[in-house]
Amino acid sequence: MNDRAASDRIVVTPFFLDRPVPRLAALADDDWGDNWIVNRPALALGGRGGDETQARMSCLHRSLAEIVAETVARGRRPVSLCGDCCATIGVLAGLQRAGLDPTLIWFDAHGDFNTRETSPSGFLGGMPLAMLVGRGAQAMPRAVGLRPQSEDRVILSDARDLDPGERKALERSSVVHVADVARLRDMVPPEGPLYVHFDTDILTADEVPAQNYPVADGPSAELLGAVFERLAATGRVVAASLSSWNPDLDRDRASENTCLAVYRRLLG
Repeated sequence: MNDRAASDRIVVTPFFLDRPVPRLAALADDDWGDNWIVNRPALALGGRGGDETQARMSCLHRSLAEIVAETVARGRRPVSLCGDCCATIGVLAGLQRAGLDPTLIWFDAHGDFNTRETSPSGFLGGMPLAMLVGRGAQAMPRAVGLRPQSEDRVILSDARDLDPGERKALERSSVVHVADVARLRDMVPPEGPLYVHFDTDILTADEVPAQNYPVADGPSAELLGAVFERLAATGRVVAASLSSWNPDLDRDRASENTCLAVYRRLLG
């Protein structure tokens, strides 16, 4: 284990939105050493329907933000593993509390740039990147005191599956959309700290089949790993997060092993 890896603090949030995913807690195992913590606060009730779901999720995000801020304050790097992309709200809020203003590099098969107005399904898990930049529902960002991320300090890579209204919103935004992941091997990241988010559904379903929302024709683990090594080599990745495969579909743990191997290449 190198010095950077030794300074990482792994935070496992074993939930998909507000629903527990017990098998995710098992990620905090001996493979990662002793530098891990499980983020599992009591989830309070509040509001109705979707409002109650967001209130419960905000309990997770507040706790995660506190862990991230404390981790940075101690000179360590927060590394998040969670069941959905909304947990990025807590990670970014924690980085801001610690005085960091990173460029966000988001790897995902989807855009996660929907709002209530553009989403055909109303699925919260398809909205977090929009929320982070101040678009759409802001109850969860407000709950953790998140300042909207400037759109021109967001790089979205892949996002090969976009809803029509989401696509229009993305095209009219200042978000940098790099559709071809391979381009990032040669692209020089912006100056300053970097926060990298990795939704594992970006990978080809041939290698990572255990996904809730699989999308055909994704990049290979080898290609994405090479891009991650390029980012790691900058020495400026101050935080990372992973939105996981579905462990209940991963009977042989092949998806888990592939995704964690790729993630480790980002972490150095």
